[in-house]
Amino acid sequence: MKKFFSHETAIIDDGAEIGTGSKIWHFSHICKGAKIGENVSLGQNCFIADAVEIGDNTKIQNNVSIYSGVVLEESVFCGPSVVFTNVSNPRAFVERKNEYKTTLVKKGASLGANSTIVCGCTIGEYSFIGAGAVITKDTKRFSLMVGIPAKQIGWISAYGERLNLPLKGKKTAICEHTGVKYILNGDNLEIL
Repeated sequence: MKKFFSHETAIIDDGAEIGTGSKIWHFSHICKGAKIGENVSLGQNCFIADAVEIGDNTKIQNNVSIYSGVVLEESVFCGPSVVFTNVSNPRAFVERKNEYKTTLVKKGASLGANSTIVCGCTIGEYSFIGAGAVITKDTKRFSLMVGIPAKQIGWISAYGERLNLPLKGKKTAICEHTGVKYILNGDNLEIL
C-alpha cells in the first residue's frame, strides 16, 4: 500500500521513489529514476525527470519541470512556472545528454514564480530568488537576488524577512520574527 497521495491523473513510472506523506497533484509525471523525499508537495502539471533528487518538505508549485541533473535539498520552495535547464548550449539536432550540468538548490531556498535557474549553478542555503529573476551564477547563503541577470540586492533571514544589512561589511542584524541574530563578515552572512 502506497504511503503517499497521487491524483488519478498523475503518472508515476515504476522505479520512482516517493516518500511518505508526499502529494502529487493533477497531470504530473514522475519518471522512473526520480527520488522524492517525505512530505513533498508537487502541484499540477509538474514533470520530474530521471536522476532528480527532491528533499523532504519541499514544495513545488504548478507547471514546474525539473530535469535530470537537478538536486533540491530539503525545504526548498519552487514558485509557479520556475524554469530549470540542464544543458548550457542546447540544439534540437545535437544530442547532449552526456553534457548535463548539475544544479543544486540548497536547504531552505525559495525560487520565485517564473524565475529561471541556468544549469550548473548552486543556490545557497535560504537564498531568496525573486519572481522572474534569471540566475546565471552561484548565489550566497541568505542572499536576496532579483533581476535579469540576477544581482544580489540584500540579505534575507531563514524565516524569509529582509535583514537591514549592507551587501558587505561587518555588522549584525536580528530577525524581527524569530529573534535569531545574523552576522555579516565581509560578504558572507552567518547565524550567530
